[in-house]
Amino acid sequence: MHYFKTEGSRLVCLLCAHYCHLKEGQIGICGVNQNVDGTIKNLVYGHPVAMHIDPVEKKPLYHFLPDTRAFSIGTIGCNFKCPFCQNWSISQEKSLHVKEYFAPQQIIEMALKYECASIAYTYNEPTIFYPYAKDIAILAHEKGMKNIFVTNGFESSEVIDDMVGIIDAANIDLKSFNHDYYKKELGGGLETILENLKHFKRNGIWIEVTTLIVPTKNDSDEELNSIASFIAKELGEQTPWHISAFHPDYHEQGLPSTSIETLKRAETLGKNAGLKHIYIGNVGLENPTRCVTCNAVLITRKRFEVTENYLVDGCCPKCNTKLTGVFDE
Repeated sequence: MHYFKTEGSRLVCLLCAHYCHLKEGQIGICGVNQNVDGTIKNLVYGHPVAMHIDPVEKKPLYHFLPDTRAFSIGTIGCNFKCPFCQNWSISQEKSLHVKEYFAPQQIIEMALKYECASIAYTYNEPTIFYPYAKDIAILAHEKGMKNIFVTNGFESSEVIDDMVGIIDAANIDLKSFNHDYYKKELGGGLETILENLKHFKRNGIWIEVTTLIVPTKNDSDEELNSIASFIAKELGEQTPWHISAFHPDYHEQGLPSTSIETLKRAETLGKNAGLKHIYIGNVGLENPTRCVTCNAVLITRKRFEVTENYLVDGCCPKCNTKLTGVFDE
């Protein structure tokens, strides 16, 4: 039960850190959780609007079951309002799509049919459909598949604790290091996300961090250095940092695409902060994973395809240093 009762007939939704206080009939900020007859009803339970077979590298996860498939699902709705959202057509959709119903068991059957090693809850913010994701995830584990959250990191602490033993990995956005930008432009809170990143780590969930670099919004040396330093100091120097190129979309079509020079500058700042695994996304660059001890190439990639994987039981074949991550299905 992801809610509790408060004054009068109001319920406090526990699915994300907005903790919406909902009176009878009221729907939360996410647009998909409603107070109905004294319970929180998840209006998109069983109603994914996007289902695809993706390489896990597309999530992006580079240190989690490399060169495997993830059965990816998403619904409508979001608890953020990012003006650059690439999936705005579903995340900001207000009309429910409930014609087709897919029970958790059906999702599992499709994932097995396509020989997927994991289920990814993605495309829109998955914490807002966590009741559905959880039911799928439990069945996935029974069938030997793992579970991935691709998230903005604005879960409730209650949900992050509930994920233990259910969600195996998460790619978490750290979109900015500016409190005002998070609050005014994105609709979240920086301090909550920083604490949640540490919370995921404490709970033993494998995490990789993504920062979409948006020109003029979060691309200053100061801000990029703050992001990289936080990851290195609070999450560990071997936490993968994915720095992705922005392309004009949704409400930010007047901004230019992120330049290679900016991405390389961010990479340099990340290295200076001590990060060992930095990957540049959305521009077609090769992103090899190297051994932190001897610098040997361990995994080579071309876009989202693994071209070579030299790991031996998760370790460097030359010096036997273990690569941080999850490499056993």
